[in-house]
Amino acid sequence: MTAARRRSCALVGILLALMLAVGCSKHDARTAGVAAEAAMASPEGAFLAYEHTVQLRLPGGQIAPRLKAVAEACQGGKFGDCAVLQLSQSGGDTASGAIEVRIAPRGVEPIIALASEKGEVTRRDTRAEDLAQQVADTRLTQARLKNEHARLGEYQQRKDLAVADLLTISQRLSEIEAGLEQAGRDAAQQHRRIDTQKVTIQLDSTSSQRNRSEIGRALAESGGIFTTSLAYLIRIFAGLLPLLLVGGALSWGGLKLWRRRRRRD
Repeated sequence: MTAARRRSCALVGILLALMLAVGCSKHDARTAGVAAEAAMASPEGAFLAYEHTVQLRLPGGQIAPRLKAVAEACQGGKFGDCAVLQLSQSGGDTASGAIEVRIAPRGVEPIIALASEKGEVTRRDTRAEDLAQQVADTRLTQARLKNEHARLGEYQQRKDLAVADLLTISQRLSEIEAGLEQAGRDAAQQHRRIDTQKVTIQLDSTSSQRNRSEIGRALAESGGIFTTSLAYLIRIFAGLLPLLLVGGALSWGGLKLWRRRRRRD
């Protein structure tokens, strides 16, 4: 085999190795992404309702635009089904804000990444509430009410019913239908909490900006503090002045009397 052929074979081998490595890395990335998404979603039959709380620090001037970007991404469905539950913002020297959303599990990490871009994550908490018992109770209630509704419906068809009995059955059927509607709303809310996750993002100003704001506030308040302290001293002096005058007069009189007695002696 010639040297040129050996070099070409070696080059082909290197290219094949690189292609395999890239393919494996892409496969690992996809696997990691799927695993992360599966970990955040409620396992089959687990009925877990996830809630996430994230605290971020950003420069004060970026907080309002960042809140707007997160809200628009949520409402526009950029990361899947999403609804804004609450949005608050405060300006001034120490700007801050908060947004609370309910989003599909696959959108949790992207929307947190959007909110924390070029910022600092200071705290993150994740908790899950087990709704299995609530789901089971709701299903049991629905089944019981449906069976009772079916039995009363059959009984209502009898032709030998008295008018009073018919009215009682009609009233009970109305109550059962109202109970079924409420149970349906409860079931929908439970599945909404299981199928989506609540994310609360709190944005605060960076520590350097807060320190500058505190110094500026202290300087601005120094005049008022000085005035208050001076007024306090004036009040103390005004309160003690009568005592000083009376004490001085008594001391002067006593000293004069003592000198007279000494001259007589």
